[in-house]
Amino acid sequence: MTAAPRTRIGSSALEIAPLALGGNVFGWTADREASFAVLDGFLAGGGDFIDTADGYSHWAPGNSGGESETLIGEWIAVRGARESVTIATKVSTHPEFFGLAAENVRRAADASLARLGTDRIDLYYAHFDDAKVPLEETAAAFSALVDAGKVRAIGVSNYAPERIAEWLRIAREGGLHLPVALQPEYNLVERAFETNGLRAVAEQEGLSVFPYYSLARGFLSGKYREVADGSAPGASPRAGEAAAYLERNGRAVLAVLDEIAAAHSAPVAAVSLAWLRQQPTVAAPIASARTEEQLAELLASLRVELSAEELAALGAV
Repeated sequence: MTAAPRTRIGSSALEIAPLALGGNVFGWTADREASFAVLDGFLAGGGDFIDTADGYSHWAPGNSGGESETLIGEWIAVRGARESVTIATKVSTHPEFFGLAAENVRRAADASLARLGTDRIDLYYAHFDDAKVPLEETAAAFSALVDAGKVRAIGVSNYAPERIAEWLRIAREGGLHLPVALQPEYNLVERAFETNGLRAVAEQEGLSVFPYYSLARGFLSGKYREVADGSAPGASPRAGEAAAYLERNGRAVLAVLDEIAAAHSAPVAAVSLAWLRQQPTVAAPIASARTEEQLAELLASLRVELSAEELAALGAV
């Protein structure tokens, strides 16, 4: 099997392999050694796009935010890998840099650059909409970072379609740099993106889409299934979420995924990610891995190309 072709991020000059490695686990459920192993394996396996955020992982006991960026920055420095990777990070959730006021965006970007040990952020997202700050202020702040050479391209995440359209209108009218990327929740069993106006605005504006929760919190990896006695998966929070998917036609989804995975001699997770990668407007799914074994299943998706019939069968179920 041949690898999936590289893809360009919107109208930017950024070109990537069509799989984003999620950095939310680095410094949380993956320590320094495990994080380095995953990053090494990702690069060796043909990946080059790393997605993180300044807030990762302030929610974990003992953490204060910025742990993921710090580990990625250390890995880049030790491996000399800056020119080999494209880095996306986000602003608005770090406890010290909360929200999208202009001064906060400027200070947060400088803090992310310091943690990452680099002079530019390739793709910088507004992580969550901040209704308390005028969009004109936020759009101008992001554009100024591009003018300053600190950011190469702009993205938005967790924004409503009308707010994205408004940002784009403001940017055009003000001669500002336009967002080129969108990060929404989207996967084979969470399909609201297709009908809530987000895909429509992405198509209309040429935004590259990078879905998060690409594997539906692990359910689409096939890991969470019924046990032999027919009861739902174990009692962990993720298993509980998986049980909910099982009740929402999840068994039928897994049955089709199993059949197609067998036909491609590929992991179920790889087929799930390949389906997502091949959807309109999607440039690359985002998926995280705590171990090299999990990473191998993600990287396998780069070598899976589903037929029109397979895409239709999965979409229908």
